[in-house]
Amino acid sequence: MMNKNRFEMIKAHNSEQLEEAIAEGKADQKMIKLCRFVNSTKNFFTSSSCAGRIALLSVKSIGKKQPKAFHRKWHRKVALKEVVEGLGEKAREKELWFKLDPFILHIGTNNLENARRILKCMRLAGIKRGGIMLAKQEKFLVELQGTHTMSLPIKNEGTVLVEKGYLSFIVKQANEKLVENYERLRLFEKVCRGELK
Repeated sequence: MMNKNRFEMIKAHNSEQLEEAIAEGKADQKMIKLCRFVNSTKNFFTSSSCAGRIALLSVKSIGKKQPKAFHRKWHRKVALKEVVEGLGEKAREKELWFKLDPFILHIGTNNLENARRILKCMRLAGIKRGGIMLAKQEKFLVELQGTHTMSLPIKNEGTVLVEKGYLSFIVKQANEKLVENYERLRLFEKVCRGELK
């Protein structure tokens, strides 16, 4: 039988971490309401989350495992001017990539049945990517991820690889995808409020 006290300790720890991140201004503002709701339920908690972002990534070279540095990042729609300014700055590494990352959310619970309830919410909200990442007697962890992504090189060794017209197009596309990403998250929260009481 599951050790309920162990689960309650894990849930309390993760809830405290969220509140600390909020107090320090480190939490993704668009995720706070959803995460606080999940943490307010009896059988669920959030362990980490990101609502999605647009970024310029500085990398040594693509295709090899390596640390990547955020040259600039925005947890909101971005203006073309901001991206152009970022391109005009000296990057730490030789390549600069334009990237749109979708939302990612980890929800923990205390048993398989509750993990299945999270997956049901995922399906009802139209989220296509997700599953149980960890299955132990004390802890089940479900990962959900959006599918709105973009990733392309835009600068190499100081040379901008894209014309301004194309850059304007990809920024517009990324902003539209980011809005769709946020809408999917809002729908997921609405479903959760009905299903995870």
